[in-house]
Amino acid sequence: MSDRISRLLAEYAHGVTWSELPTETVHEVKRRVLDSVGVAISALEQDAPVAARRYAQGSIDPAGATIWGSEIHANPEVAGFANGVAVRALDFNDTYLSKEPLHPSDVIAPLAALAQRRELGGRELIRAIAVAYEVSVTLCDAASLRAHGWDHVNYIAVGVACGAGAMLGLSPERIEHAVAMASVPHAAMRQTRVGELSMWKGAAAADAGRHALFASLLADAGMTGPNEPFEGEMGFVRQLLAGEAFDEAVLWRLVAAAPPTRILDTYVKYWPVEYHAQSAVDAALQFPEEVVGDIAQVASIAIDTFDAAYQIIAKDPEKWDPKTRETADHSIQYIVVAALMDGEVTKRTFDLERIRDPVTLEILRERTTVREDLELTAGYPEGIPNRITVTTVTGDKRVREVRYPRGHSRNPMTDEEVVAKYKANVAERWDHERTAWVQHLVWDLEREGNLDALMRALGESANGAGPEILA
Repeated sequence: MSDRISRLLAEYAHGVTWSELPTETVHEVKRRVLDSVGVAISALEQDAPVAARRYAQGSIDPAGATIWGSEIHANPEVAGFANGVAVRALDFNDTYLSKEPLHPSDVIAPLAALAQRRELGGRELIRAIAVAYEVSVTLCDAASLRAHGWDHVNYIAVGVACGAGAMLGLSPERIEHAVAMASVPHAAMRQTRVGELSMWKGAAAADAGRHALFASLLADAGMTGPNEPFEGEMGFVRQLLAGEAFDEAVLWRLVAAAPPTRILDTYVKYWPVEYHAQSAVDAALQFPEEVVGDIAQVASIAIDTFDAAYQIIAKDPEKWDPKTRETADHSIQYIVVAALMDGEVTKRTFDLERIRDPVTLEILRERTTVREDLELTAGYPEGIPNRITVTTVTGDKRVREVRYPRGHSRNPMTDEEVVAKYKANVAERWDHERTAWVQHLVWDLEREGNLDALMRALGESANGAGPEILA
C-alpha cells in the first residue's frame, strides 16, 4: 500500500528513539506542554470547550483519559478532542508559518490522551510530540494546502498519526496504514476559516487529532488503510495539492533520520490573537500614551500588512464587523483598534460585548484602513512584518513597525516569560499550590510516574498534591 511519502513518514516516525532526542528538543516540548495546559485551562468556560465537554459526557470511560478541568474520563479520541478544543479556543497556542501556517501544539492534547489511556510515561509522550512536530512542520515547508482551498489541520492529522504510531510502537507498515486512514477519509476544507468564523475554527484541529488517534488505534488492531494515500491516482497530492507535488528537497530531509528539532523553529504566542497579527499588537502598543488609550485623539489608523495576513485576517467583509470571538481574533483591523483603545489585548478583548462596542465599530468603519504592502509581503514568512500609521486630530503622523514579534523564533520568549504566561492563564481557576505543582510536573515530565500525576492534576478534583516541593 506504500507510496514514497507515506513510507518516508512512517520510517521516520518509527526510527526516533528517546536516547537520541536532543536536550533542547526535550526542553522545548515541555515548554509547549506547559503553554498548552495554560491556554486550555484559561479557555474552559468558553462556548466551544463547554460544548466539547458536554459531548464527551456521552462517552464516559472510567479507565479512559482525563478531560482537563473536569472529573470526566473518556476514550482517548473523545478526551483528546475535548482537550484539543480547549487548547485552541482562545487562539493562544503556538504557531508555525511557512508555505502553510500551522498551530503545531494542536498535536499535544490527543497524544497526551493516548499516552494516559495506554499507561505510557512522560518520555513516550515527549518523543511522540517531537515526532508529530517534526512531521507536521516539515509538511508545512513542503506544500501549501491553503492555496488550494484545504485546511492546515490536514497536516495535524498526519503528524498525530506519526506521533501516535511511534508511541504505540507500531511497525513502519502499520504507521503507514494509520497515516492513510487519518488523511484520505478526513480531508478538511478551508471553508472553516473564511467569512464569519464559528466555534469550529478552534475545533477543526482537535477533530483532525481525533481522526488520527482513531486511525492509529485501528492500525494497531490490524486494520489496513487506503493504498498509496499521497501519490495514488486520487490521493493527497492530486486532490489536496491540485497535482503540485511536495517540495522533495524539503520533505526528503527526513530521509536522513536526524533527531527531531523542528519544534525549535516554531513560535510561542505572546498575545491571544491569530499569529499574523502578533506583530501588529506589538506595534500598536508601542505608540505613546496620547495615542494608546485616548482614541479621541486619533483621526485615522492605517495598517500596512503582507499578503498572507491580508488574505487570512483582513480582506473578508466580516472582519470589519465581527460578530463572533472567532472572527474578531482573526481580524487584524479589530485587533489593532482594540489595542489602541484599551492599551492591552487579553482574552476579554474578544468578549461579545467588547467586540460589539459601538465606538469600536464606528472607528473600524470610519477611521481604519488596511492594505497589502509588497515590501512587507517580501519579508514573509521569514518575518511577520506589520506597520501601523496613526494620524492624530492635529495632523501629526506616528508610525510603528514590528517584524519579529515577541515569541517568534527570532525573538523567543524566555522560560520565565512562558511560565508567566502560564500562570496568568490559570490564575482565575487554580490556586498557587496547584499552579506550582502542575508546573513542576511538566518540567519533570520524563520522570517515571509524572504523566499520571499530571493528568490527575489537570482534573477538576485535583488538590495541589506535592506541596512539599513548593516551600
